[in-house]
Amino acid sequence: MFARPAEPSPRPAALANWLTFVAVLVFLMIVVGGITRLTESGLSMVRWEPISGAIPPWSEADWQAEFDHYRQTPQYQLTNSGMTLSDFKTIFFWEYVHRLLGRLIGLAFAFPLLWFWWNRSIPSGYGLKLTGLLALGGLQGAIGWWMVASGLVDVPEVSHIRLAVHLLTAFLIFGALIWVALDLGILADEREARPARMPLLAIWALCLTFLQFLFGAYVAGLDAGYAFNTWPLMGDEFFPSATPIDEGFPRMFADNPIVVQFVHRWLAFVVAGVAVWLGVRGLRQKLGLDAWLLLGAVAAQILLGILTILSGVQIDIAVAHQGMAALLLAAMVNLSHRLGRAGHGG
Repeated sequence: MFARPAEPSPRPAALANWLTFVAVLVFLMIVVGGITRLTESGLSMVRWEPISGAIPPWSEADWQAEFDHYRQTPQYQLTNSGMTLSDFKTIFFWEYVHRLLGRLIGLAFAFPLLWFWWNRSIPSGYGLKLTGLLALGGLQGAIGWWMVASGLVDVPEVSHIRLAVHLLTAFLIFGALIWVALDLGILADEREARPARMPLLAIWALCLTFLQFLFGAYVAGLDAGYAFNTWPLMGDEFFPSATPIDEGFPRMFADNPIVVQFVHRWLAFVVAGVAVWLGVRGLRQKLGLDAWLLLGAVAAQILLGILTILSGVQIDIAVAHQGMAALLLAAMVNLSHRLGRAGHGG
């Protein structure tokens, strides 16, 4: 048995590097999640087996058994009734990789956390934060199955509301990992450093960004990106006058594909305006690289959003759009932290 040290020996630099690595894995998870959604692969694995499900089918008999389970689902019966076993293997692959990444992230977080705790390497005040991140990751796994289960009963699609909860939780975990890693990085350089405080402007920017992420999830869940593939008009109008509004207010902002696409299109520029404001604040405080990273991410994300529409939601462009959303969040969190550390940006 290894004896536990008698005295604390904080290792903030090692913790920061570890959290950064986990954040990279979460970024990959977000990208693969986008591919899974766009290829409609998310309902290919019809059971939630957190441990045994890590082993993929090997023999033809195993594959046939998995395919037989899938053929009992509404997606197969109503949408993919002509699918072959070979086609099934393709969609199974992306959902399997998505779930495997989730398991890998859980292991990459839980075991090092236990090791750091046993060696008394966690600085004072960070144990609760790290435990909270672990709990949030576990909750995300449960949310993922809750989302998938919604598409296995009557309709061949997952609930777009549950999809939104799943995606926003992923972004929340990603942003929180980066913020805590940055705090620990500062602590590694300054033993008495205190955690950064979120500037007020950054709070507004992040709240609006998450609202935009919400509508992005609705667009994905409702296939609203296919409604109109013209820019800047939707067809020949700013807002299609013939749009059927059957849901009533405020349900139409969650359930109507045309309304959802319209909001996602133009809310993007509100978010961009506040993000640019935050970037300019960073430039004024001589945080040049961090500010330019945010401004560049804003420009790239707007461009990718427009290209996604014009391409008719071409998969590689749409996946790049979702990945850039995560990079935009990372750049925003990074600059917000720098401004919070400097005491500016409020």
